Order: sequence, then C-alpha cells, then structure tokens
Amino acid sequence: MPDITFIHPDGREEGFEAPEGVSLMQAATSYGIDGIVAECGGSAICATCHVYIDDAWTARLPAPDANELDMLDATAAERRAGSRLSCQIRLDASLQGLVVHLPDRQY
Repeated sequence: MPDITFIHPDGREEGFEAPEGVSLMQAATSYGIDGIVAECGGSAICATCHVYIDDAWTARLPAPDANELDMLDATAAERRAGSRLSCQIRLDASLQGLVVHLPDRQY
C-alpha cells in the first residue's frame, strides 16, 4: 500500500496510505481530499481530477495516452509539465511516497 502525499495550493499537506490497484482519483476521493472533484467518476472525460505530479515523480509514471493529453487541454487551472488526470494513474507499490500537488481550481 503506497503512502501518498497531497499538497494543497495553500501549502497544507495531507497524506494517507492508499490501496494498490485503484486510481489516484479513487484513493483521493475515498480519503476525502478536497480539490479533486472527479465529476465523471474516472472516465477521463471531464478533467476535474487534474493534479500536478511532483517533478521527482513524473518520469516514474507511465506516459499519458492520447485521450488524457486531449483532456488536459481542457483543465480549468494552468496546465503544467506534471499535469495529469488522477483517474488515469493506477496505484501500486512502485508509487510508495508519491507526492501530488493540487491545482487551485477544477472549474
């Protein structure tokens, strides 16, 4: 079970142990992380689970597919190099210690 840390726009940190096999979005919403709306429930069609993967982790994740890249063009907050849809990241032991920054808005 990987430990995940979310950093809010105000610098506040929230961390928890997430189950393997679920998406980062599912783990975050189950834990009650505010800042991830997940309006479409993980279908990669709304971009309201947009997050910024910490620079130390971006190369350790699988590359986003074409659909995710298209949806990242529709994010409400600024798109950055580490922008990802949290619904498209599956958690496993290799993500132990993952650090995720939350954007200032999803709408």
